[in-house]
Amino acid sequence: MRTPILYGSVHVLFYRNEEVLLLKRQNTGFQDGNWSVVAGRMDGGEEVIAAAIREAEEEAGVVIKPTDIEIIGVMHRKNTTSEWVDFFLNVHSWQGEITNKEPEKCEQLKWFHLKELPDNMVTYIRLALEKKQQGLWFESIGW
Repeated sequence: MRTPILYGSVHVLFYRNEEVLLLKRQNTGFQDGNWSVVAGRMDGGEEVIAAAIREAEEEAGVVIKPTDIEIIGVMHRKNTTSEWVDFFLNVHSWQGEITNKEPEKCEQLKWFHLKELPDNMVTYIRLALEKKQQGLWFESIGW
């Protein structure tokens, strides 16, 4: 039996009408130059909703109440050195103005129409955004 290497992450989906908020990664060593969403690794001993709320405040400068966010999808993802369980969460409302709070890691934040997503997106993020977002979904990739 091999020792598992399993990480958890949260991906926070902000929608405005028919648009989704994306961020362009930079200086992270992972998918730099590609578009993603507000996201991050879960800290040890941290609940999923709490992690998403923390990431939204750290990266986009907004406050989300626990009752204004819900898990809409789960992805089990394998890459060359590790395994990930990714939680995708939909934000229903937030307080504050969305602002790039980590310019050293994020080149820009931008709203994109769901039918006009950029070509240079993190592949599994595009896959998640293309889901119908009706009911909880699960995806397994990289296996």
